[in-house]
Amino acid sequence: MVTASVRNLGPNWYASVMGTAVVGTAGAALPLHSDALRVACTVVWTASGVLLVVLLGARALHWTHHRDQARAHLLDPATAPFYGCLSMALLAVGGGAMAIGRDWIGIRAALALDAVLFVAGTVVGLAAAVAVPYLMAVRHRIEPGQATPVWLLPLVAPMVSAALGPALVPHLPAGQARETLLLACFAMFGLSLLATLLMLPVVFARLITAGPLPLALTPTLFLVLGPLGQSTTAVGAFADFAPGVVPAPYDQGFGLLAVLYGVPVMGFALLWLGLAAAHVVRARRHGMGFAMTWWAFTFPVGTCVTGAAALARHTGLAVYGWLAVGLYAVLVAAWAAAACGTARGLVSGELLAGPRPAPAAPRPVTGRTTSGAVR
Repeated sequence: MVTASVRNLGPNWYASVMGTAVVGTAGAALPLHSDALRVACTVVWTASGVLLVVLLGARALHWTHHRDQARAHLLDPATAPFYGCLSMALLAVGGGAMAIGRDWIGIRAALALDAVLFVAGTVVGLAAAVAVPYLMAVRHRIEPGQATPVWLLPLVAPMVSAALGPALVPHLPAGQARETLLLACFAMFGLSLLATLLMLPVVFARLITAGPLPLALTPTLFLVLGPLGQSTTAVGAFADFAPGVVPAPYDQGFGLLAVLYGVPVMGFALLWLGLAAAHVVRARRHGMGFAMTWWAFTFPVGTCVTGAAALARHTGLAVYGWLAVGLYAVLVAAWAAAACGTARGLVSGELLAGPRPAPAAPRPVTGRTTSGAVR
């Protein structure tokens, strides 16, 4: 019974771990000092850790007992990109351990947990960033009108590693080890950014030329915020940890990059947020109901919260602090909506049910059937 219930459990479910973990880490990054807020964030992060363990176990059962379905997911261009979510779920929970989890589990346990999940998440993310586009090119059969922001998921995973890796730098031996990790994170920032810049025009062109996305996919427009907010967070983290790690004047260069890159990118993120919100309002008016795509409202917005908080640190402008607080309020509301919808779907069984069979075609009307009906 248990194994049957996970047959349709796809990799998209890891988005719930990402969205829950970022509520905790983004709240800890706010320019606010509140013990109650920090405790609440730690509770949410703990919940994300429990959820990650449960999902890892369920997905292991899925691969063990339903390999045909697992292979079908890999060969489905609509599902395969969600394998990037596994990487980001591991990284989000690991990064939260150092940001807030250490309050409860201690610095040594938090560091060990973060290191393990960072390595695992980074390896999975780099593999997905190569494997999924490869499958899309040689195995998937894709039409131009099928492009969606979901295609960004495997490409943005290395950016999450780039943003969270610098927190581990001070815990490495001074010298080569620290500089290697920081510059490796910078390299992942570059590969993810350039790959995103290649893919984003394809997605935007589909939106302009083919019209709005299907109702259930409309929330995925928020996924574009992920690489924007996460890259702004990453350059802020480079600036935080570069002094004393990389030689001058490059350490100061990271500080310049945090502002000169982060400010315009955050501006574009706000533009896209308005565009995506307008599409969601339209979709709701046309009958968009809950789907697991609603989790796209959470993690990408959370990256914009941490990005705005980084700009507040490096510019000293209060407006970015207030922007982070405002976006965090949006994040919490979106997380509550997605979590409640998911809970209702699990209780009803709808979210784990297989696709509904197509209705049978009506029998053709013939002279024999007509005469039989008359009789």
